[in-house]
Amino acid sequence: MVESSLSAGPIPHSPLPTPIISIRNLSNTYVSRNFGLFGKKEIRPVLNNVNLDIAPGEIVGLTGETGCGKTTLARCILGLVDYEGEITIDGRRQQGSGKSKSPYGKVQMVFQDPGASLNPAIKIGRLLEEPLVIHRRGTTRQRSLKVDETLVRVGLDPSYKTRRVHELSGGQKQRICIGRALIGDPKILIADEAASSLDVSAGAQILNLFRELRESLALTVLFISHNTDSVEYLCDRVVVMKDGEIVNRFSFNSVLTPRKGGI
Repeated sequence: MVESSLSAGPIPHSPLPTPIISIRNLSNTYVSRNFGLFGKKEIRPVLNNVNLDIAPGEIVGLTGETGCGKTTLARCILGLVDYEGEITIDGRRQQGSGKSKSPYGKVQMVFQDPGASLNPAIKIGRLLEEPLVIHRRGTTRQRSLKVDETLVRVGLDPSYKTRRVHELSGGQKQRICIGRALIGDPKILIADEAASSLDVSAGAQILNLFRELRESLALTVLFISHNTDSVEYLCDRVVVMKDGEIVNRFSFNSVLTPRKGGI
């Protein structure tokens, strides 16, 4: 359990650096309509007054039971859904879906199922290059070099760019998904159950990769997971959600040593 690793007694306060993600009074509601002659809208709160700061280079775990709002919080950060409250990313205040989204390269997401995230008809090199093409980044030669560099960064040989998805293991597919997220040089990665669909060995390798990327690229990672062992192994802090609210916060062996229960 997570609690077993916590230090006894209060954690001394050390001020956090200027946060790269700052969330204030964040709320979100889900609206559904019961179709039919007398269909009515049902409004259900998903997030309720969430406050959270994440420092540059920190790996923060986000955990809680299914349906507690973890993925919705991630979607708010990505600018995919509307919300009330404030989200500031790298000093820039966001305004929600359809208004102002995080610029490409600032925040990227890695999903749970790597197989569902990759087009099986396209070679790996093209899959990695595609975001650069869409956003008109670099020349053909520069993009090719970036693909090779990214493959090496996620622990794969550049020769993998000629392969297709069906030729890869689950762990290799997830490395490609991470590479695809990294190729635009983001500052922040959101990993939503990114190791949960893999076997124990492959999952451990992906956790180690996140650690290596944090060190080599100064990445900030928001790691969403039900697995308390993975959260404890990887993260500096863990934030626990329930019913759309943050109900607890713990620090592990973080050099930032935030106060338990503080932002």
